[in-house]
Amino acid sequence: MSRIRELFRRETRSEKAMAVTCSRDNWKYVKLVDSNYDDQPGYVNMLDLKKPANQQMAMEAFFFGYQAFTAKADEMLARRGFSRVHQRIVFFIARYPGLSVKELLTVLGVSKQALNAPLRQLIAMNLVHSTAPENDKRKRLLGLTDEGALFEQGLRREQVKLLQRVFAEAGQDAVDGWLTVNRALGQTLQSGACPTGADAE
Repeated sequence: MSRIRELFRRETRSEKAMAVTCSRDNWKYVKLVDSNYDDQPGYVNMLDLKKPANQQMAMEAFFFGYQAFTAKADEMLARRGFSRVHQRIVFFIARYPGLSVKELLTVLGVSKQALNAPLRQLIAMNLVHSTAPENDKRKRLLGLTDEGALFEQGLRREQVKLLQRVFAEAGQDAVDGWLTVNRALGQTLQSGACPTGADAE
């Protein structure tokens, strides 16, 4: 799990000082000089979230943005009788080839019971394969089959098309701000997602 955590840290903390101005909707995010998320709040938000109207505006934008992002993929998943959890599984297996079942549980933040049925379904449909390494037969390492890789790429392709379009419309500053906010949101989970010994099966 440490390799996944380290990659996430490199992507979210690559610079100690950074200021990003988002030109749309009057948002401005300023990352403080000390990038340790545990020691400092990390961002100054120029949108006053003490006001209920601003709270609702921010949450509504997030809700409808996520709804648009998942709409096409949801249609494709439904044709196979799948749900979003199936996409999350194949996405992270594609993102981190050879990750263990325990690592996948940690990344997804779900229980074994919640993961068991969809993972077995993906294996039964020859989209995911599970193997045991020679040095530890107790461990199960996951990978995508050729068909599984095509399936994951098809889902991702539709979502990337949408991102490409809205990123082009919003401009680089807005995209940088969007990435900064989403990485900060993700960090609130990732910081506590890896218990001691998570690398061991």
